[in-house]
Amino acid sequence: METEQLKIFDDNRKEIGIASRSDVHKFGYWHEVFHCWFVSTENEVNYIYLQLRSANKKDYPNLYDITAAGHLLADETVKDGVREIEEELGISVAYDELFPLGTIDYCVIRKDFIDKEIANVFLHKFNMKMDDFTLQKEEVAGMVRAEFTDFEALWNGGKDTIEISGFVLDQAGEKVIKEDRIGREHFVPHQSSFYQAVIGKIKEIV
Repeated sequence: METEQLKIFDDNRKEIGIASRSDVHKFGYWHEVFHCWFVSTENEVNYIYLQLRSANKKDYPNLYDITAAGHLLADETVKDGVREIEEELGISVAYDELFPLGTIDYCVIRKDFIDKEIANVFLHKFNMKMDDFTLQKEEVAGMVRAEFTDFEALWNGGKDTIEISGFVLDQAGEKVIKEDRIGREHFVPHQSSFYQAVIGKIKEIV
């Protein structure tokens, strides 16, 4: 995976070439990713779905993240990003079923890791059941959901923790019910402004 070839961009978002995924994060090149957030509505309540990243992930293991997301390879377009949904979640979604939320940039810098992402963000109105997820256990350890209003309050400072419910995979790959309260520290450390921007764009549709 570290040898995957990605298109890279300068600080003005001008394409400047191709680099390995390893070098992209080593030298801090801007690169493109695909994000898809699932939202469902039940009894007039909106829910947002969060994946739990696998403990085996090199980046951000055991943290909650976007429903489905991944890097766009050098030979891929944004439309090709839908493969991430089926690969990670076992849910087949056509590109034209998605609601585009625009492009959002964000940057996370750690000691040995620079993540500068140009995120192509989408919304999917999910109308299936939690049991319909078939997770790629090497990548995703669980799927949960939270009330969208709670998720908004968490990232706008109105709540410190929120309730989640769903399932995680045990060692045998079987689904085990998961109910918990989580805070911002349990999420991949995108800036709060990133989450707030996504929430604002989702609210325009749901």
